[in-house]
Amino acid sequence: MTALAVVTGPSRGIGRAVALELARRGVDLALVGRPSERLASIEAECQALGTRARSFACDVAEPESIARAMEAVLREQGAPDLVVNNAAELVYGPRVHELTLEAWDRTMAVNLRAPFLVCRALLPSMLARNAGRFVHVASISSTIGCERASAYAASKWALVGFAKSLAEELRGTKLVSVAVLPGSVDTDMLAATPFPPQMSAADVARVVVYYGLDAPSAVQGAAVELFGA
Repeated sequence: MTALAVVTGPSRGIGRAVALELARRGVDLALVGRPSERLASIEAECQALGTRARSFACDVAEPESIARAMEAVLREQGAPDLVVNNAAELVYGPRVHELTLEAWDRTMAVNLRAPFLVCRALLPSMLARNAGRFVHVASISSTIGCERASAYAASKWALVGFAKSLAEELRGTKLVSVAVLPGSVDTDMLAATPFPPQMSAADVARVVVYYGLDAPSAVQGAAVELFGA
């Protein structure tokens, strides 16, 4: 039986690279993101690789949108074998006293609340089948301070805590939760910062897919740091 992976934020960067890597492995895909030409493009690219890829319209900043999208995934494709919580938002530049409440709240909604809501929606079906993995794409910013990106860093610190707490709840089942913490990745998001890239999105994707499909279950609760070559 073909595996199914849910990937949030698949339209560009790490999410796009993860979707393509999974498609090359023959994994069916539920591509969850805001409708756009990029989302349609990655869906078509994955299908061209021979996998059954479907896009599901979703604004991960909106709880109701996540609920609708997850219901559609379960109804149309069934319980996933892998969930990649990748969608993220970065506001770079404002210092803490310059950061708006709106920017702070949206960053937390996309980077932290959305992974919780996705997991909460999909966990019952995965627990019932007693199989599946969660890979949460955090950031090296979840281990260090990040000047002018306090909301992003705080959300990613919290995401690692969530990933590890979920892992503890999953002990004794055949489900696994891990976090991957990339450093500077050559993406559009990084281009908004002064940091030079240290790795490609494809580099990160290979790590995500390894922990999502191949790694032994002993990695439960791991937070894997990637600093680049």
